[in-house]
Amino acid sequence: MRCPYCHDNDDRVIDSRATDGGKAIRRRRQCNACNERFTTYEHVETSTRLSVVKKDGSRVPYRREKMLEGIQAACYKRPVPIERLTEIVAEVEEELFRRGPREVESLEIGRMLVERLKRLDQVAYLRFASVYMQFKNVDDLIDEAHAVKRTGQQGKESKQATLFSVPVPEASNEPSHHESQPDLPRSNVDGD
Repeated sequence: MRCPYCHDNDDRVIDSRATDGGKAIRRRRQCNACNERFTTYEHVETSTRLSVVKKDGSRVPYRREKMLEGIQAACYKRPVPIERLTEIVAEVEEELFRRGPREVESLEIGRMLVERLKRLDQVAYLRFASVYMQFKNVDDLIDEAHAVKRTGQQGKESKQATLFSVPVPEASNEPSHHESQPDLPRSNVDGD
């Protein structure tokens, strides 16, 4: 393994642990040339076993990183831990490989991810769904947002607030009691 700092090919493993539910091994390494430490992960090679059929009919090798990147973008600045996103990717990946076919449509992967995001975080779900479901216009997106609100699918796993729950005050022509302030005596700046 080449050191990411000095690019030397001489290192030693100082710690190994199973991670991702035993599906990967995390290795902590130390470069013998520069003494810097770095982490590597080992996963079972899966890309050769599965091809993804894209919407245009082209086929590409399966890459788990692509799924993770997609849901990370949907969860940008949302209160969703990266560990939970990694678990979702592992769940979808496990289901894909359990099915057995050597090809899977990208739409099917998207469907599996969108189902899990809907239970996890409403806003992330709508972000992901807006790409995956290819809404034709804003009205379609708004309809989906209202459907999420109606079904009560607020994040069962996260502690998020209900989508669209902030009440909007109605406009009124009457002055509120906070608008009028008592007249205060003016101070004489010049000391007169």
